[in-house]
Amino acid sequence: MAGTPRTALTIAGSDSGGGAGIQADLRTFFACGVHGMTAITAVTVQNSLGVQGFTEIPPEVVAAQIKAVADDMGVDAAKTGMLATVEIIEAVAGTLDDVRIGRSAETPLVVDPVAASMTGHPLLREEALEAIRTELFPRATLITPNLDEVRLLTGVEVTDRDSQRRAADALLAFGSQYVLVKGGHLESDPDCVDLLSDGVQYIQLKGPRYQTKNTHGGGDTLASAITASLAQDLGVPDAVAEGKRFIERSVLDAYELGAGVGPVSPFWRLRH
Repeated sequence: MAGTPRTALTIAGSDSGGGAGIQADLRTFFACGVHGMTAITAVTVQNSLGVQGFTEIPPEVVAAQIKAVADDMGVDAAKTGMLATVEIIEAVAGTLDDVRIGRSAETPLVVDPVAASMTGHPLLREEALEAIRTELFPRATLITPNLDEVRLLTGVEVTDRDSQRRAADALLAFGSQYVLVKGGHLESDPDCVDLLSDGVQYIQLKGPRYQTKNTHGGGDTLASAITASLAQDLGVPDAVAEGKRFIERSVLDAYELGAGVGPVSPFWRLRH
Protein backbone atom coordinates (compact mmCIF):
# COMPACT_ATOMS: atom_id res chain seq x y z
CA MET A 1 0.00 0.00 0.00
CA ALA A 2 1.32 3.45 -0.89
CA GLY A 3 2.13 5.82 1.92
CA THR A 4 0.40 9.12 2.61
CA PRO A 5 1.55 11.80 0.13
CA ARG A 6 2.75 15.23 1.11
CA THR A 7 0.08 17.94 1.28
CA ALA A 8 -0.28 21.31 -0.42
CA LEU A 9 -2.90 24.00 0.23
CA THR A 10 -4.13 26.49 -2.35
CA ILE A 11 -5.92 29.65 -1.21
CA ALA A 12 -7.47 31.01 -4.39
CA GLY A 13 -10.54 31.58 -6.52
CA SER A 14 -12.59 29.03 -8.43
CA ASP A 15 -12.55 29.07 -12.26
CA SER A 16 -15.83 27.75 -13.69
CA GLY A 17 -14.00 26.96 -16.94
CA GLY A 18 -11.52 24.71 -15.14
CA GLY A 19 -8.36 26.18 -16.68
CA ALA A 20 -7.03 28.41 -13.90
CA GLY A 21 -7.46 29.11 -10.20
CA ILE A 22 -8.31 26.35 -7.76
CA GLN A 23 -8.96 23.89 -10.57
CA ALA A 24 -5.53 24.42 -12.18
CA ASP A 25 -3.86 24.17 -8.78
CA LEU A 26 -5.54 20.90 -7.88
CA ARG A 27 -4.77 19.17 -11.13
CA THR A 28 -1.15 20.34 -10.93
CA PHE A 29 -0.84 19.10 -7.35
CA PHE A 30 -2.19 15.72 -8.47
CA ALA A 31 0.18 15.53 -11.44
CA CYS A 32 3.10 16.39 -9.13
CA GLY A 33 2.20 13.71 -6.60
CA VAL A 34 0.92 15.75 -3.66
CA HIS A 35 -2.50 15.79 -1.97
CA GLY A 36 -4.23 19.09 -2.72
CA MET A 37 -6.41 21.01 -0.27
CA THR A 38 -8.33 24.23 -0.82
CA ALA A 39 -9.51 27.45 0.75
CA ILE A 40 -11.75 29.10 -1.85
CA THR A 41 -11.70 32.90 -1.79
CA ALA A 42 -14.05 33.73 -4.65
CA VAL A 43 -16.26 32.12 -7.27
CA THR A 44 -15.69 33.44 -10.77
CA VAL A 45 -18.00 33.30 -13.76
CA GLN A 46 -15.67 32.60 -16.66
CA ASN A 47 -14.93 30.51 -19.71
CA SER A 48 -12.30 30.50 -22.46
CA LEU A 49 -13.44 33.98 -23.56
CA GLY A 50 -12.76 35.61 -20.19
CA VAL A 51 -14.18 36.52 -16.80
CA GLN A 52 -17.72 37.89 -16.67
CA GLY A 53 -17.71 38.51 -12.93
CA PHE A 54 -16.94 37.12 -9.51
CA THR A 55 -18.33 36.89 -5.99
CA GLU A 56 -16.10 36.92 -2.92
CA ILE A 57 -16.41 34.35 -0.14
CA PRO A 58 -16.81 35.92 3.34
CA PRO A 59 -13.36 36.41 4.93
CA GLU A 60 -14.27 34.40 8.04
CA VAL A 61 -15.21 31.44 5.81
CA VAL A 62 -11.87 31.67 3.97
CA ALA A 63 -10.06 31.70 7.31
CA ALA A 64 -12.09 28.76 8.60
CA GLN A 65 -11.21 26.67 5.53
CA ILE A 66 -7.48 27.24 6.11
CA LYS A 67 -7.71 26.41 9.79
CA ALA A 68 -9.84 23.31 9.26
CA VAL A 69 -7.36 21.58 6.95
CA ALA A 70 -4.22 22.81 8.72
CA ASP A 71 -5.39 21.68 12.17
CA ASP A 72 -6.48 18.22 11.00
CA MET A 73 -4.35 17.19 8.01
CA GLY A 74 -1.33 19.44 8.23
CA VAL A 75 0.11 21.52 5.40
CA ASP A 76 3.55 20.87 3.90
CA ALA A 77 3.42 23.93 1.61
CA ALA A 78 0.84 26.54 0.65
CA LYS A 79 0.16 29.03 -2.10
CA THR A 80 -2.16 31.97 -2.61
CA GLY A 81 -3.79 33.08 -5.84
CA MET A 82 -6.80 35.33 -6.33
CA LEU A 83 -7.64 37.05 -3.02
CA ALA A 84 -9.92 39.86 -4.26
CA THR A 85 -10.29 42.16 -1.22
CA VAL A 86 -8.39 43.74 1.66
CA GLU A 87 -10.61 41.90 4.14
CA ILE A 88 -9.80 38.50 2.64
CA ILE A 89 -6.07 39.31 2.49
CA GLU A 90 -6.04 40.35 6.14
CA ALA A 91 -8.00 37.25 7.17
CA VAL A 92 -5.62 35.00 5.23
CA ALA A 93 -2.51 36.67 6.69
CA GLY A 94 -3.72 36.35 10.26
CA THR A 95 -4.78 32.74 9.83
CA LEU A 96 -1.47 31.78 8.21
CA ASP A 97 0.25 33.09 11.32
CA ASP A 98 -2.12 31.11 13.54
CA VAL A 99 -1.38 27.82 11.75
CA ARG A 100 2.34 28.61 11.27
CA ILE A 101 2.53 28.88 7.51
CA GLY A 102 4.96 31.38 6.00
CA ARG A 103 8.62 32.33 5.99
CA SER A 104 8.84 32.79 9.77
CA ALA A 105 7.58 29.20 10.25
CA GLU A 106 8.63 25.85 8.83
CA THR A 107 5.93 25.67 6.14
CA PRO A 108 6.81 27.51 2.91
CA LEU A 109 4.36 29.95 1.35
CA VAL A 110 4.21 30.91 -2.33
CA VAL A 111 2.34 34.14 -3.08
CA ASP A 112 1.12 34.51 -6.66
CA PRO A 113 -0.15 38.13 -6.60
CA VAL A 114 -3.04 37.63 -9.01
CA ALA A 115 -4.32 41.08 -9.98
CA ALA A 116 -6.09 40.54 -13.31
CA SER A 117 -7.17 37.79 -15.65
CA MET A 118 -5.16 37.25 -18.84
CA THR A 119 -7.91 39.09 -20.74
CA GLY A 120 -7.55 42.13 -18.45
CA HIS A 121 -10.55 41.63 -16.14
CA PRO A 122 -9.62 42.88 -12.62
CA LEU A 123 -9.43 40.11 -10.02
CA LEU A 124 -8.09 42.24 -7.19
CA ARG A 125 -9.72 45.40 -5.86
CA GLU A 126 -7.38 48.37 -6.35
CA GLU A 127 -7.10 49.11 -2.64
CA ALA A 128 -6.00 45.51 -2.03
CA LEU A 129 -2.63 46.00 -3.78
CA GLU A 130 -1.22 47.70 -0.71
CA ALA A 131 -2.50 44.90 1.51
CA ILE A 132 -0.72 42.36 -0.73
CA ARG A 133 2.52 44.33 -0.30
CA THR A 134 2.27 44.79 3.46
CA GLU A 135 0.37 41.72 4.67
CA LEU A 136 1.42 38.86 2.39
CA PHE A 137 4.80 39.66 0.88
CA PRO A 138 6.60 39.79 4.28
CA ARG A 139 5.17 36.33 5.03
CA ALA A 140 6.12 34.84 1.65
CA THR A 141 8.90 32.40 1.00
CA LEU A 142 8.51 33.20 -2.71
CA ILE A 143 6.42 35.60 -4.77
CA THR A 144 5.73 34.94 -8.47
CA PRO A 145 4.47 38.09 -10.27
CA ASN A 146 4.15 38.42 -14.02
CA LEU A 147 5.23 41.67 -15.67
CA ASP A 148 1.79 43.30 -15.48
CA GLU A 149 1.69 42.57 -11.75
CA VAL A 150 5.24 43.89 -11.35
CA ARG A 151 4.13 47.21 -12.86
CA LEU A 152 1.03 47.42 -10.65
CA LEU A 153 2.98 46.58 -7.49
CA THR A 154 6.17 48.59 -8.03
CA GLY A 155 5.71 50.95 -10.95
CA VAL A 156 8.67 49.34 -12.71
CA GLU A 157 8.09 48.72 -16.41
CA VAL A 158 10.11 45.65 -17.42
CA THR A 159 11.36 46.01 -20.99
CA ASP A 160 14.58 43.98 -20.86
CA ARG A 161 16.62 41.80 -18.51
CA ASP A 162 18.23 44.78 -16.76
CA SER A 163 14.86 46.21 -15.78
CA GLN A 164 13.78 42.69 -14.79
CA ARG A 165 16.58 42.75 -12.21
CA ARG A 166 15.52 46.21 -10.98
CA ALA A 167 11.99 44.88 -10.60
CA ALA A 168 13.26 41.96 -8.51
CA ASP A 169 15.05 44.37 -6.15
CA ALA A 170 11.97 46.57 -5.84
CA LEU A 171 9.78 43.58 -5.00
CA LEU A 172 12.21 42.11 -2.48
CA ALA A 173 12.04 45.41 -0.57
CA PHE A 174 8.51 44.41 0.46
CA GLY A 175 9.90 41.53 2.53
CA SER A 176 9.64 38.17 0.76
CA GLN A 177 12.56 35.75 0.96
CA TYR A 178 12.67 35.17 -2.81
CA VAL A 179 11.05 36.68 -5.89
CA LEU A 180 10.52 35.09 -9.29
CA VAL A 181 9.97 37.78 -11.92
CA LYS A 182 8.35 35.88 -14.77
CA GLY A 183 9.37 36.87 -18.28
CA GLY A 184 6.62 35.23 -20.30
CA HIS A 185 5.00 38.58 -21.16
CA LEU A 186 8.28 40.09 -22.44
CA GLU A 187 7.59 39.16 -26.04
CA SER A 188 10.53 41.19 -27.36
CA ASP A 189 12.80 38.52 -25.84
CA PRO A 190 13.13 35.46 -28.10
CA ASP A 191 13.48 33.27 -25.00
CA CYS A 192 11.20 33.02 -21.99
CA VAL A 193 13.51 34.03 -19.12
CA ASP A 194 12.35 34.05 -15.51
CA LEU A 195 14.56 35.71 -12.90
CA LEU A 196 14.84 34.21 -9.40
CA SER A 197 16.49 36.31 -6.70
CA ASP A 198 16.94 36.52 -2.96
CA GLY A 199 18.75 39.86 -3.25
CA VAL A 200 22.16 38.20 -3.31
CA GLN A 201 21.90 35.68 -6.11
CA TYR A 202 20.21 36.40 -9.44
CA ILE A 203 19.40 33.18 -11.28
CA GLN A 204 18.14 33.32 -14.86
CA LEU A 205 15.96 30.39 -15.85
CA LYS A 206 15.83 30.37 -19.62
CA GLY A 207 13.26 28.39 -21.55
CA PRO A 208 11.70 28.24 -25.01
CA ARG A 209 8.98 30.64 -26.10
CA TYR A 210 6.22 28.59 -27.71
CA GLN A 211 3.95 30.21 -30.27
CA THR A 212 0.52 29.40 -28.85
CA LYS A 213 -2.46 31.39 -27.66
CA ASN A 214 -3.46 28.59 -25.27
CA THR A 215 -1.81 29.74 -22.05
CA HIS A 216 -4.81 30.02 -19.70
CA GLY A 217 -3.81 29.08 -16.15
CA GLY A 218 -0.08 29.20 -16.88
CA GLY A 219 0.82 31.36 -13.89
CA ASP A 220 -1.32 29.29 -11.51
CA THR A 221 0.18 26.07 -12.84
CA LEU A 222 3.76 27.30 -12.41
CA ALA A 223 3.13 28.53 -8.85
CA SER A 224 1.38 25.30 -7.84
CA ALA A 225 4.11 23.13 -9.39
CA ILE A 226 6.68 25.06 -7.34
CA THR A 227 4.50 24.67 -4.24
CA ALA A 228 4.26 20.91 -4.81
CA SER A 229 8.05 20.67 -5.01
CA LEU A 230 8.45 22.71 -1.82
CA ALA A 231 5.99 20.36 -0.13
CA GLN A 232 8.34 17.53 -1.07
CA ASP A 233 11.28 19.27 0.64
CA LEU A 234 13.06 20.76 -2.36
CA GLY A 235 14.81 24.05 -1.65
CA VAL A 236 13.51 27.16 -3.37
CA PRO A 237 15.96 27.28 -6.33
CA ASP A 238 15.45 23.59 -7.09
CA ALA A 239 11.66 23.87 -6.64
CA VAL A 240 11.53 26.82 -9.03
CA ALA A 241 13.65 24.98 -11.60
CA GLU A 242 11.32 21.98 -11.36
CA GLY A 243 8.30 24.25 -11.69
CA LYS A 244 9.84 25.87 -14.76
CA ARG A 245 10.30 22.46 -16.41
CA PHE A 246 6.72 21.52 -15.54
CA ILE A 247 5.15 24.66 -17.03
CA GLU A 248 7.27 24.48 -20.18
CA ARG A 249 5.91 21.03 -20.97
CA SER A 250 2.39 22.08 -19.91
CA VAL A 251 2.47 24.99 -22.39
CA LEU A 252 3.81 22.69 -25.10
CA ASP A 253 0.86 20.35 -24.48
CA ALA A 254 -1.77 23.13 -24.19
CA TYR A 255 -5.00 22.40 -26.01
CA GLU A 256 -7.90 24.13 -27.73
CA LEU A 257 -11.03 24.38 -25.61
CA GLY A 258 -13.93 26.70 -26.30
CA ALA A 259 -13.88 29.71 -28.61
CA GLY A 260 -11.16 31.63 -26.78
CA VAL A 261 -7.95 30.81 -24.95
CA GLY A 262 -7.37 27.16 -24.10
CA PRO A 263 -5.60 25.94 -20.94
CA VAL A 264 -2.07 24.73 -20.39
CA SER A 265 -2.06 21.00 -19.78
CA PRO A 266 -0.48 18.95 -16.99
CA PHE A 267 -1.75 15.76 -18.60
CA TRP A 268 1.70 15.09 -20.11
CA ARG A 269 2.87 14.00 -16.64
CA LEU A 270 0.27 11.22 -16.60
CA ARG A 271 1.77 9.74 -19.77
CA HIS A 272 5.24 9.37 -18.26
